[in-house]
Amino acid sequence: MFPITACSLLSRRAQSHFKRHLHKPFVKIVEVGPRDGLQNEPTHVPTDVKIEFINKLSESGLQSIEVTSFVSPKWVPQMGDNSEVFTKIDKKPSISYPVLVPNVKGLEAAVSVGAKEIAVFASASEGFSRKNTNCSTQEGVNRIKEIVEKTKSLGKTLKIRGYISCVVGCPYDGYIQPKAVTTICESLLNLGCYEISLGDTIGVGTRSTMEKMIKDLLKITSADKLAIHCHDTYGQALVNICTAIELGIKVVDSSVSGLGGCPYAAGATGNVASEDLVYMLHGMGAETGIDLKKLISAGHFISEKINKPTASRVNKAMYKKYF
Repeated sequence: MFPITACSLLSRRAQSHFKRHLHKPFVKIVEVGPRDGLQNEPTHVPTDVKIEFINKLSESGLQSIEVTSFVSPKWVPQMGDNSEVFTKIDKKPSISYPVLVPNVKGLEAAVSVGAKEIAVFASASEGFSRKNTNCSTQEGVNRIKEIVEKTKSLGKTLKIRGYISCVVGCPYDGYIQPKAVTTICESLLNLGCYEISLGDTIGVGTRSTMEKMIKDLLKITSADKLAIHCHDTYGQALVNICTAIELGIKVVDSSVSGLGGCPYAAGATGNVASEDLVYMLHGMGAETGIDLKKLISAGHFISEKINKPTASRVNKAMYKKYF
């Protein structure tokens, strides 16, 4: 008899949640590999590789792919080709292609190339906010307000997705109280963000801390306004995602091959691997609309191009089976 692990127990509870609350359980996956996954790669990733990578992802059944970031190339050289990448990818009408913007200048650049959805970001941690964006958490919210107001002045109707980093822990401030996350989340929702992605930036979350944080958020908003974004530093990402699903969250951020990391959080590894996430969700009886074989192909492609072994266990186990 196999032992009952924390993840298998959570999967059963999540399956039970599906049966109780959803006729056709569907979990939407937001693929963040092209942006969050590649932005910290130390070696330059050619523009044509990024474009082919995104095009492969577009063929997998994903509904949302975050493709680039309109930041200064001085600070994030890897994203210096943002306009070219965005304009040259083969866009499918059924897929959203959001881009990250840190300020009004980034917004203007994104709008100039036709972006229809943007992502903005704030932190629940004062220490991380000052290290990452050189401002306090409230100043970070104020910058987002400026972006929203500029969007309106341009006469543009853009979907705005909000990120909150360090929702359960910070490399500088330690444990983050749920109230800090709730305060930022409420501000971003009031500014018009249609969805808030909750980022465990350094991957320190556990079932307990994740549950406490999400339950506090559910006092001020509904689960359909929330998404979960887990890094897998301590191997807890899938467990934490199952916890979020139990609590009603049905949108999950991930990155093929587990790409990613954070330059301001030493030791933090990449995002949960999209291949592993899809394999788990399909095994739980959830629908994602994603062709796992095509997703594995895209993950293998980018891993080869950046000369980096995949961090996805599913990709390692199944690539040779399919190809």
